[in-house]
Amino acid sequence: MANRAVWHWLLTAAPLLLLVAGVFCALGGEDAVAAYFREHRAAHPDLTACMRLVSDWAVPAFYPAYAWQLFRGVRDRDKRRLRLALGYAVAQILVSLLIVRALKIGIGRPRPDADGLFSPMSLDPGHHSLPSGHTTEATTAALPFALGLRRAALSLRLGLVVALVGASRIYLGWHHPSDLLAGLAVGSLAGLLVHRFAVRAEP
Repeated sequence: MANRAVWHWLLTAAPLLLLVAGVFCALGGEDAVAAYFREHRAAHPDLTACMRLVSDWAVPAFYPAYAWQLFRGVRDRDKRRLRLALGYAVAQILVSLLIVRALKIGIGRPRPDADGLFSPMSLDPGHHSLPSGHTTEATTAALPFALGLRRAALSLRLGLVVALVGASRIYLGWHHPSDLLAGLAVGSLAGLLVHRFAVRAEP
């Protein structure tokens, strides 16, 4: 059972891991990555607009799926579905709004287009790069479905959504590639906890 969970986590994480590895191999260090995409945005405004749509709407696209789980849980008295929906809601509040925000402020890493060094305990949004909140949210939303349904094709498709969100954040100059890895780590922990809460044994 544990091996299957690890396998589906790997399928979900692999597209983002390959994205980050590919960007580093193709472009070099994070300064080079930021410079490349800065020039690319200036030359391709239509693609930039598409990436903004992905960045803004990919995570909210999961909300109807969780709302459906909540509806089915209440209608059918299905405690597993109900716990899944409520666990996700709690994770969004605790992880996305509190823990990620605290990490961003505490670490104070400058965003790719911001000047300066790390500025711990900074309230400046330009120094809230680490971790990527969007990547954390996407992973938190995708992983419980991957671990709960355990269908390889679905897990991979969910991973592609997570990677697309991460790609949009790099492309738009909001995050360094390593910020995505931190978001994947935090989101994976949150998604695992949501899944474990949903499937816990009935009393």
